[in-house]
Amino acid sequence: MKKLLRRLAFAWMLAAALPVAAQKISLTHVEPAFWWTGMKNPNLQVLVHGPGIGQAAVSMSQPGVTLAGVDKVENPNYLFLNLRVASNAQPGKFPIVFKIGRKSLTYTYELRAKSTAQNRIQGFGPGDAIYLIMPDRFANGNPKNDTVPGMFQGTHRDQPFGRHGGDLKGISDHLDYVKDLGMTAVWLNPVLENNQRNESYHGYAITDLYRVDRRFGSNEEYVSMIDKCHQMGMKVIQDMVANHIGIEHWLMRDLPEKDWIHDSQAKQPMLTNYRTGMPSDPYVAESDLKKMTDGWFVAWMPDVNQKNEKFATYLIQNSLWWIEYAGLDGIRMDTYPYPDKAFMARYANALLDEYPRFNLVGESWINSVPITAYWQKGFVGKDGYQTQLPSVTDFPFYFTVLQSLNEDGGWDTGLTRLYMTLGQDFVYPNANENLTFLDNHDLTRFYRSVGRDLRKFKLGMTLLLTSRGTPQVYYGTELLMDGDGAVHPDVRRDFPGGWPGDPVNAFMREGRTKDQNEAYDFMKKLLDWRRTKPFVYNGKLMHFLPEDNVYVYFRYDDAGTAMIVVNGKNEDKTLDTKRFAERMAGFTRAIDVLSGQTVADLNILKIPAKTALVLELGK
Repeated sequence: MKKLLRRLAFAWMLAAALPVAAQKISLTHVEPAFWWTGMKNPNLQVLVHGPGIGQAAVSMSQPGVTLAGVDKVENPNYLFLNLRVASNAQPGKFPIVFKIGRKSLTYTYELRAKSTAQNRIQGFGPGDAIYLIMPDRFANGNPKNDTVPGMFQGTHRDQPFGRHGGDLKGISDHLDYVKDLGMTAVWLNPVLENNQRNESYHGYAITDLYRVDRRFGSNEEYVSMIDKCHQMGMKVIQDMVANHIGIEHWLMRDLPEKDWIHDSQAKQPMLTNYRTGMPSDPYVAESDLKKMTDGWFVAWMPDVNQKNEKFATYLIQNSLWWIEYAGLDGIRMDTYPYPDKAFMARYANALLDEYPRFNLVGESWINSVPITAYWQKGFVGKDGYQTQLPSVTDFPFYFTVLQSLNEDGGWDTGLTRLYMTLGQDFVYPNANENLTFLDNHDLTRFYRSVGRDLRKFKLGMTLLLTSRGTPQVYYGTELLMDGDGAVHPDVRRDFPGGWPGDPVNAFMREGRTKDQNEAYDFMKKLLDWRRTKPFVYNGKLMHFLPEDNVYVYFRYDDAGTAMIVVNGKNEDKTLDTKRFAERMAGFTRAIDVLSGQTVADLNILKIPAKTALVLELGK
């Protein structure tokens, strides 16, 4: 860190000391490199970076495009061009001239036509089932990009914290597997450049916000993969980070202004306290809150200052650029409570105003219903803050399902615990928009969490796929992949069969064990059924207080009704259904979704130990 700061100071002094006449005008970065006509917001900020460029006079002439202003900052190597793109501006290229003394440089900027295609930028919601993939650990489709000149880390598959070589082509080559499982959307952990000296594989220390990591592929390959998803009827969610960047980001070598990064001049920057409940705490001490929001996440992830107006605009435009360029259907925003919350509301507003069909989900790692609800659009807290985030990660659901399945039933234990958690849904503006899950890239694998008990695994999957919310499944969960969340690489193991020479190929049925195929088939059956039943994913929910650890709930609307019976006991149960008459009146039969058999008598139901019934009721 000390060396980095010394390099930064030296670069500024050198740029200021060079005689103007001796400088050759050159540009190192222009971001965004191009934009679009037809955007609702006519204002465009273009970051220009190059040695001494802050001394340049700027001129341009293009019908429909106005240079509204040029802003200098404390670092003479930057200019910020404020363009205004009129509604009648036409796509095309035009010159921007930079002049310092007798020297000049002409940069050709491009405006492209905004896409009108309907199978892109679709949003996502409860009707979807999202498959979460860590790109480095899924499949290696192009071994030629494993090691790239100029990048700190190559591929070392034998190292748990190293890069393993998974890439975009590997994902694209196996999209049939994802679709066949019954998934309708793909969420990738970050694919943008992470040219870090250590732990670059996970993607959360971005070093270039406009470039796909070359070890995954190119920007063009990313767009091609997304187009393929759209052609197959699947959506794509991009993982973004507004809270921090990687220590090796090119900005860190030459910051436009010192306050773009919190504590950028400190020998030992302050680290966050990770207390995600603080932004909603009405009694919080400002010093504690500042440590939480302004502290660095870890020593190699500098904390971004979203209160800097130019950096705030830069971040918003970056997400808009990726949405339009790649046709993204949604964004999953990492560490949502950590950035400046006023900025996050502005961010969500900007994206949803430009793309009303779009959707955003924020990671709010909080085991509290009201604190989680604080971050969802429509919730008004005591402090008057109004977030604009449509969807939140439902960690309370996650924690509760695990507890409910791993303890005996009682007054407030077992499945009664889940009943009580869902009973707090009145706090959410729209609980059905919550993102629900049983594991992810940071958490212990679900199969391990339930003691590697296949029966409990099926109970959890039933709850996930028939309760309210948008379900997310982590890659390999359908294969009963194991791993302890206390050691991140343990839950980020390679998908078996994703690499040439793997001893087994779990993408194929014959490459899976009996239990793996049983788990896969169970999930596929539920996912395929769920996808065609709006009354399950968008219908109302009514649940009944569990008795003897048997939990009964219904998903229903005017077009259909599903009855779900979850037996958490380690013994068979016989259920008299008279108690559920207010939802079952008029129904005389049912289809058992998991077995395909007809249930002719609904008066008495028999449920084996640690088993769930999913019944589609009929008259």
